Amino acid sequence: MGATEVDTQTTLPIRQAPAAKTTSPETAPSTVQYGRALLDQFPFDPAYRNMNHGSFGSIPKAIQSKLRGYQDQAEARPDKFIRFRSLELLDESRAAVAKIVRAPKDNIVFAANATTALNIVLRNLNWNPDGKDEILYFSTIYGACGKTIDYIVDSHPPGTVSSRCITATYPAEDTELLAAFHAAVKTSTETDGKRPRICIFDSVSSLPGVRFPWEAVTAACRDLGILSLVDGAQGIGMIDIDLTAADPDFFLSNCHKWLHTPRGCAILYVAERNQHMMTSSLPTSHGYIPKMGTRPNPLPKSTKTPFITNFDFVGTVDSAPYFCVADAVQYREDVLGGEARIMAYTESLAREGGKKIAEILGTRVLDNASGTMSRCAMTNICLPIKIAQGTAGGDGKHEGSVPAEDVPEVLQWMARELLDTYNTFLPTYLFQGEIWTRASAQVYLELDDFEWAGNVLLKLVDRVQKGEYKA
Repeated sequence: MGATEVDTQTTLPIRQAPAAKTTSPETAPSTVQYGRALLDQFPFDPAYRNMNHGSFGSIPKAIQSKLRGYQDQAEARPDKFIRFRSLELLDESRAAVAKIVRAPKDNIVFAANATTALNIVLRNLNWNPDGKDEILYFSTIYGACGKTIDYIVDSHPPGTVSSRCITATYPAEDTELLAAFHAAVKTSTETDGKRPRICIFDSVSSLPGVRFPWEAVTAACRDLGILSLVDGAQGIGMIDIDLTAADPDFFLSNCHKWLHTPRGCAILYVAERNQHMMTSSLPTSHGYIPKMGTRPNPLPKSTKTPFITNFDFVGTVDSAPYFCVADAVQYREDVLGGEARIMAYTESLAREGGKKIAEILGTRVLDNASGTMSRCAMTNICLPIKIAQGTAGGDGKHEGSVPAEDVPEVLQWMARELLDTYNTFLPTYLFQGEIWTRASAQVYLELDDFEWAGNVLLKLVDRVQKGEYKA
């Protein structure tokens, strides 16, 4: 691994107008080399190997410099920049990201992160007073999103709205997941007399990090009159997204994970037919339109739709990450070769890297027979750690295995050791009775990095089996 100190210079000038192309022969898409050759463009500690891009993402130095440039402009002339220039920059970034996801720009606004965007949708929905409304979701839902559903249920009078979990057992073919959805709807309506109102599902789930057939489930929701809310937190910049073709009711995605924008930055797509439902931003701010009376709005008079105006200003926060979206899109096109090339490289690397780690560990990668689960930039590998009931050691019955009650302690110990001893991180987690790890592919990595990670995991597993986590 090699890296240089953070360079405050950038080949991408601060945008004073729609961005100009700045491609140079040294960074032209036809000559860019992925892997270790790109490390110097990222601000990583030279001693650290980032195998977990999927959790928090990372930004190139050029985008880091852009971020600081916008923050400097905001400090130089606060009122002029925040009241006027920031609104122009938001429009430019919405237009840039709209092209990536193939959607009308006026269907897209920004939020701090995917969890915030999901909260905006669920908190704006009105629930029928007959108590039949249900929120459907799959068992692989991201934890914070699951708790948001719990909050919606808990914060309304008992019986107003309920939730129903659809079990996803992996490996599964796309048709099996779709069948599970239809079965849950049938049970909800025909057996329990409920009304499935909205279904929440991933584009790519977090743990395990596998692609979900979100387009097919979106179509099924539409056929059944159920609102579709796609949690694409792991989505934009990693997989190809066509929102016009898929036509979900709501779609959200973190730009700071795979699109190389600063944290935190997410998009919220709301189909035009549903924008009237999103009456408030989070928090409620100047764009809210009261049902009775009016209140002054200190921002410039807008000709945009009420939906866009609502999210143009949501309080005094640092919106610089949002402004960087257009720059990140430009960087990925001019320097990295464009979305298609990036995705082809990271998906291929994740597949091959996962196989390499599994080969070293003597285990397997999580995938289905058709290979659709691995059509993303993350890979999941089973760790060769046996989980036993009862106490390890003693009569030797469970020698080399981990007692089930010790698994949480083992996972925490492995996380700390990966960071403190090996200068890397791979999420380790319990799934369907086994311990797995997830690795992320990115343009600054190559197959050697996965081989290195496999050998690190092999050492770590050996230490777990020797009981070092107890010390």
